[in-house]
Amino acid sequence: MVTGTAGSAPVLDSAARELTRILLLFSLGCRVRPPGDAPEGLVDRFHFGRFEPHLASGGAVLPVPVLTERPDPAELRLPGDGGGLALASVDLLVVATPRGDATLLLDCEFTGETDAADVAAWLATTCFDREHLRLGDRPLLAVVGERLGLAEPLTFGLNVHQLVYPGGRLREELLAHDDEPARRAQLNGIIYRGKMPAAERLAVSVPPNLKNQGITLSAHGRGVSVQAGWAPHVENGLAVVALGMISALAVLQRTRLVAFAMMKENEQALIDSPSEVRTLISRLSDGVNELQLDLAFGVEAYVDSLLIPEMLTEGFQSSLRDTLGVRDSLDNSARMVERLTSVINARSAALDAALAERDERQNRIVSALVAAATLIALPPTLLLAFFGVNATDVDGGRSILDLGRYGTAYALAWLPFVVLTATGYLLLRRVGRRPGTLLSANPPPAPVPAPRTSSGS
Repeated sequence: MVTGTAGSAPVLDSAARELTRILLLFSLGCRVRPPGDAPEGLVDRFHFGRFEPHLASGGAVLPVPVLTERPDPAELRLPGDGGGLALASVDLLVVATPRGDATLLLDCEFTGETDAADVAAWLATTCFDREHLRLGDRPLLAVVGERLGLAEPLTFGLNVHQLVYPGGRLREELLAHDDEPARRAQLNGIIYRGKMPAAERLAVSVPPNLKNQGITLSAHGRGVSVQAGWAPHVENGLAVVALGMISALAVLQRTRLVAFAMMKENEQALIDSPSEVRTLISRLSDGVNELQLDLAFGVEAYVDSLLIPEMLTEGFQSSLRDTLGVRDSLDNSARMVERLTSVINARSAALDAALAERDERQNRIVSALVAAATLIALPPTLLLAFFGVNATDVDGGRSILDLGRYGTAYALAWLPFVVLTATGYLLLRRVGRRPGTLLSANPPPAPVPAPRTSSGS
C-alpha cells in the first residue's frame, strides 16, 4: 500500500477490474537495435504506480518501445471466430532490449463478460496460430515489419507468454472459494489453453505471497499467467517481469544455437596456412565475445529482482523463472561458452607453437645457408685469381666470358652454389607448409572444467 497526497485515498495493490484484459508477449525472430535517444520508455506507456521510481532508475536496462500503434480493434483478425470474444481496445507495441532482442506486445481489452472457455480458446488461437494473425487485410508481421523499416521478412520467435487479467464475473469466479473444484477447473482450462481435460489435476504454479483468498490470485504455467484482483500498476509490473523472462529465454535459445554453429565451424574448418588459422581464431573470438555479452546483458540483467525490488514482483519472477528453467539454462549455456573459449585458446596456442617452430627451422636453415655460401665463395675467388694471373691456361686474346674455353672453370665455381640455393629454397617451402599439419581442424581437446555445483535454495 502506498499513501497518496494529503487528503487522497490510499492506493491499494488490489483492485476490481470490470473488463478482462489479456496482454500477449511474442518473441520475434530478429534483432532490432533501439535508437540511441529513444523518445519514450515503458514508464511513459504504462502506469506503474509505486514501482515507477525503480523502473525509471533502471531505464537503461529495460526494453524500449521502437513501434507503438493503436489500431482499430476490428482490424485485428484471428483465424476462425477468435474464440467468440469481442475486443474493446488494442494497443500494439514492439519493444527492443539494448542488445536488440525484440518482443511484440498486444494489449487487449474485451467488451462484456468473458467466459473461461472462450478465454482459453482465444489464448490457444493467438498462440498456436499466431502466424495467421492479421491486421486489416495483411498479415500482422508484414505490417509490423514494414512500419519498422526492416529489409528482411519479420518472423515470430519460439517464445510466447500470455497474461490474463480477469474482469467482471470471471474475476469473481476465479477468486471465489466456495466451489474449489470448479474454480480449479476454470484456472487449469485457461492456463493450459483448453488443451487438457478439465477434470485432471494439473500442475499450476501459485507463488504463496501472491495469493490472498478472495482478494488476489496469481497462477501460471510456462506460457500463460492468470493475475486476478490486482491494481493496474501491479498488472503492469508483473507484465515487465514476464517480458524480461521471455526476452531472456529467447536469448538463451539463440546463444545455444550460435555456440553449436561455432563448434561446427571450428571442427570443419579447412586450414592450409597460418593466416587462415588467424582468421578463424579472430572470427571465433569475436563470436564468443558476443555470446558473453548476450548472456550478461540479455539474460542476467532480467532474471533477478534488481529492476523491481518488491515482494509482489519478486515472487512471480522467481516462480516463473523456475518454471521456465532459465537459471539452469543460463548455467549450462555459460559453461558451453567457457569450453568454446578453451578450444579457441588451445587452437591459438597451437598456432603460436607452430609458428615458433617454423621460425626456428627457418633460422637454422638460413644460418646453414650463410655458412655454406661463405664456403662456396672460395671457388669464385680462386676463379677470379686464376684469370688475374699470367698463366699458360689463360689466353690473353680471348675474353674471360668465352664459355667454350673457360666453361669448365665456371661450372666448377658456380654449380655447387646453384645446387645449394635450390636446396635451401625447397627446404624453406617445406617448413612454411608444415604448420598446416600441426593446426588441423581437430586440435587436441581442451581440458574440460569440472561441473559446477550450486549452493543455496
